[in-house]
Amino acid sequence: MAEGEARAGLAALWMVGAIVSFSAMAIAGREAGLTLDTFEIMTYRSMVGLLIVAAVLTATGRWHQVRRDRLGVHLLRNMFHFTGQNLWFLAVTLVPLAQVFALEFTSPLWVIILSPLLLGETLTRRRMLAVGLGFAGILIVARPSPDTLSLGLGAAASCAIFFALTAILTKRLTRHEQTASILLWLTAMQLGMGLLAAGWDGDMALPDASTLPWLVLIGIAGLTAHFCLTTALSLAPASVVVPVDFARLPAIAILGMVIYGEALDAWVLSGAAIICIANYLNIVAGRPVRSARN
Repeated sequence: MAEGEARAGLAALWMVGAIVSFSAMAIAGREAGLTLDTFEIMTYRSMVGLLIVAAVLTATGRWHQVRRDRLGVHLLRNMFHFTGQNLWFLAVTLVPLAQVFALEFTSPLWVIILSPLLLGETLTRRRMLAVGLGFAGILIVARPSPDTLSLGLGAAASCAIFFALTAILTKRLTRHEQTASILLWLTAMQLGMGLLAAGWDGDMALPDASTLPWLVLIGIAGLTAHFCLTTALSLAPASVVVPVDFARLPAIAILGMVIYGEALDAWVLSGAAIICIANYLNIVAGRPVRSARN
């Protein structure tokens, strides 16, 4: 029991690191978005990430873990993730950060819906209840009407679908490959995608002295968030880890209020609470869904 409690406590500390990383990436994304578009942000983020991953693989002598026999799956996964991450960076520049995080938390619910089609998993009654609760939470968070619907809200809601598709393909890859291989192909492929998307018109902005630190922070935070979350899940079950992740929402809501003067919206917080309950119900129902964020 003492060992289990110690591992749970250590997992919670790693999740604090994940929360800090995700929050830092959101703030850095908003600041970088003042001068760069999302494709440019993704290009520089992938560039920083690739340099870090390559350096770590070299320092630890783990290049042998990088495999090339499933590049098609990697490419499809990274196309989904690239799309979702671009939508996420667009959303953090247009709508309150708490609203973005609340809608992002619906990603595991989309995994429930898509898994029977793509992984052949069973859709149980309890999982269907989790989905129903989750989408009730979405309606509360978004409160769709002609006055509230916007590009930013649509981007925040849509990114969760692409993160869900990424999670499904990540689950397929992790049956055969280690994290080092997944991260290497993630950063390398998305660097290529970013260069194509940002430079197709021949007008790709270079970061200046004020933007470069934010881009470096985005690249580092994206990798550390993934590493912290994966480490936490290796130490404790998802039923322990994921509820700690829910603290990300009040944390970003407070940061949004302090840094950007964003109001603490009771509708967003209550809807997010329902979405979190739905996610926890899904965990209790069976196999946990791990985050796809990188």
